[in-house]
Amino acid sequence: MSLPRGTVKLESLSLCYRLAKQRVPSFKDYALHWVRGALVYEELWALRDVSLSVAPGERVALVGRNGAGKSTLLKVVSGVLPASRGRAGVGGRVEPLLELGTGFDYELTGLENIYLNALLMGHPRREIDERLDEIVAFSGLGDFVRAPVRNYSSGMLARLGFAVMTAWTPDVLILDEFLSVGAEAFEQHCRGRLERFWAAGSTLLFVSHSPATVREYCHRAVWLDGGRVRADGPADDVLEQYHRAASQADLATPTA
Repeated sequence: MSLPRGTVKLESLSLCYRLAKQRVPSFKDYALHWVRGALVYEELWALRDVSLSVAPGERVALVGRNGAGKSTLLKVVSGVLPASRGRAGVGGRVEPLLELGTGFDYELTGLENIYLNALLMGHPRREIDERLDEIVAFSGLGDFVRAPVRNYSSGMLARLGFAVMTAWTPDVLILDEFLSVGAEAFEQHCRGRLERFWAAGSTLLFVSHSPATVREYCHRAVWLDGGRVRADGPADDVLEQYHRAASQADLATPTA
């Protein structure tokens, strides 16, 4: 699927997990069950027939309850998970920031992880050398950049991951609840960099449970419910529909 840079297009996208019904205590027991054909699976559809088009430069938020399929959708768009059905296409370079520590080798130093992650992103060593001082300065790690990543706090991991992933302007930036992590000063630092991306025309696909953050960053929102698209439109309208339905569901839930 050839698409213009910054475009995201999903066509009847579905993803199914196969979960073993039995509780198998060890790999040996699992192998024995598998050889005997005794494993029984159930299907869990995380996404069902999701069709979505995001134009270059759009900023789109995914909203919904936990387990609605938001993070799964981001992983499919990022190429981390393959779709079971349908198609997902992205035009240009995608930079996903999905989970803290993703792609880090915890036995390596922060400095070594900068090179490792940037090389995996497709940047030659010469480009990394040119951006290294900027990456370290943005992360605010100082001398800790030479310490093993296993000793980092979650905030330090967040700063290092964001600094590496956003050192180059992406065509499509994918964020999963990222700005809810870290100190307020660092969040402001991130906002400044994101504003630079918007000015350059980058596309944003963003998961958040914060209505204020959705309204700040996105004009459009997509509400996912049970792996399906329930609403797609202006952020304020979609948030209103989502929160009204969530409130009604809470009221209908019996209390102990």
